[in-house]
Formats: sequence, structure tokens, C-alpha cells
Amino acid sequence: MTATRITVRGAEPYDVVVGGGVLGELPSLLGAGVRTVALIHPETLPDIARSVHEALGEAGYEVVALPVPDGEQAKSVHVAAELWSALGRHGVTRSDAVVGVGGGATTDLAGFVAATWLRGVKVVLVPTTLLAMVDAAVGGKTGINTAEGKNLVGSFYPPAGVLCDLRTLATVPRPDYVSGLAEVIKGGFIADPEILARIEEDPQGARTPDGRHTRELIERKIRVKAEVVGADLREAGLREILNYGHTLAHAIERVEDYGMRHGDAVAIGMVFAAALSHLDGRVGADLVERTRSILTSVGLPVTYRRDAWPQLRDHMRVDKKNRGATSRFVVLDGVAQVSRLVNPPEDLLEAAFAAVTGG
Repeated sequence: MTATRITVRGAEPYDVVVGGGVLGELPSLLGAGVRTVALIHPETLPDIARSVHEALGEAGYEVVALPVPDGEQAKSVHVAAELWSALGRHGVTRSDAVVGVGGGATTDLAGFVAATWLRGVKVVLVPTTLLAMVDAAVGGKTGINTAEGKNLVGSFYPPAGVLCDLRTLATVPRPDYVSGLAEVIKGGFIADPEILARIEEDPQGARTPDGRHTRELIERKIRVKAEVVGADLREAGLREILNYGHTLAHAIERVEDYGMRHGDAVAIGMVFAAALSHLDGRVGADLVERTRSILTSVGLPVTYRRDAWPQLRDHMRVDKKNRGATSRFVVLDGVAQVSRLVNPPEDLLEAAFAAVTGG
């Protein structure tokens, strides 16, 4: 399978390599001068980590394997501190590199550790889940969680490259793969309607890495994100559109103590955002129904429990898009027409939430 290179432009451009069996591209992304590579990976991915380790070893790098907990448990200051200590013990210098292998939580953590070790060392990300390939690993956002919220501690730090080996998707459990589709679908609503058309044409095929449109969907979503983050690395304006559906989604994740899959929360959040857009007079009810229809056709949730609203509202007040006491929501004026809604009245928010509770 021929590799596709998608360039993320900006002050520090880099390539996202997409294809099957493309681990041989790692040296080209690491570049010259790297001697030691710190390989950060989840404990639950020993086989994939071993393949990356072997590919790096064959290319002549000295590899230090640093396993971390799976999922969001890895994104803590405690785990980051353990990794900093390990980098020190193994003598990782400014001319060396970090390679982060795994899902979005691992790539977020690896990027953060690379950004903060010696004030910044090279990092290449090897996402192994659909969610990480189309979202978390692309864009230079790094971070860890705190008790107060998700990704509140972090930095903007572009990787030297991203390697998406599509063969790793065969190892992803079906519920996790489907959850990742939420971010793909989000890309359709905010920028590329062809994504929505492909999924509506073959929703069952979209649910599997073997689907006839799978590679196209992945590459289209990566291009959407690459274009946005290339123009706005630090989320000063345009990049906020990538948070469509995320204000409620992050609040749900907090209420669930991060026990819900990110994509599942985003799916519910997109129904909320679509309903908010409709109730504010920006779009018709048909966009809300189309949102529900596409999400449910691939098996994503579109409802949440009614009694959680007070907690959710409290958490939404700590959202990263807010400016002081000013709350901001990403909404649509139509498919691929994104806008912001500032300080909406409480009754409008409650009415939008009713759209995800069946009320």
C-alpha cells in the first residue's frame, strides 16, 4: 500500500504519513542526528511496541522502552514525572527524540513529556487508534489531566512527524473504533461534507477498518485538521472550530470520571451543539435530525441522562474556550459553516440539552 504524505503547514511544518506497513518511514520523520529514542507506549500494546522497537533498532537507533498505563490513567503529572526521571537516567539529550506509540492519551502524554524535557526535544507520534490518527496525534496539542479537568495542563508543541500505520487498526476493539468515528463525522460537519456523504452511503462499512471508504475517510479528516491547525497552531481563532461538540463532551467525561469513551461523549456533544444551533435560529431542525441519523447509523450514542445537567453546567464553565466570565460555544450556520455563540442564555442551553435527553 503506497504511503500518503499530508503536510501540516505553519511555522514548523511536518508530515503525516498514512498507509499500511509504513514503519520504515520512521527514520525519515526522525531526521538526522538522533542517537537515542525514548519509546513511550501503553503496557497493553506490547506487540505493536515491539514492532516499532525493532524498526528503530534496525535503523541504528538506541531504543529505551518506557511503558505507561493505558488510556487516560497515563495522562497524570505522576506518570509524566516518572518519564522525566527515566529520560534523565538514560541520558536523553536535546539531540535525541521521543516516539509516542498508542492511542490519543499516549500521544498527548508523549508530546507533553517531549515538550517539557530539556525545554523541548523532537517527538514523532505513531497513533494506533482511529481517534488518535484523525485527531489527537495531529495538531501539536499536548497535555495531561488534573482533578479540575481534562487537558488543562499542556502546551502547543508540533511533532517532527506523525506515522499512521493503518494495519494497527485491525487490533482496535470495535467499540473503540466506532467511537473514533465521532471525530471523523465532526470533520464532515465543520469542513468536509464529502465525509458525511461517504458514511451515509455505507454506514456499516464505516464501522470497520476494512470498509471501502476507510482510508479516504481517514485521509479526509486528517486534511481537515491539517488545514485548520496549520493556520492556527495556538487556538487563537480558527482552531476553535475543532471543538465543535466538545464543550458538553468534556463535561460528560468529567461527570463520568473519564470512564466514557471520548468519541461517545463527542457524539452526544454534537447533537447538543446542533440543537443549540437550531434553537438559536441558525439552522433548521433537519440538521439536528441528520446529526442524529448519521451518528446512530454507525452505532454512536446520541442521548445522556437528564439529571446530570447541574453538574454538566458547572463543568462547562471551566471550558478552555471561555474567556473570563464569557462562555463560548462552537455552533453551525450550516454544514461546513462554523460560527461562535457567546454567552447564550441559560434557558437556551437547557433547551438544547433536552435534545439529548429525549425531552
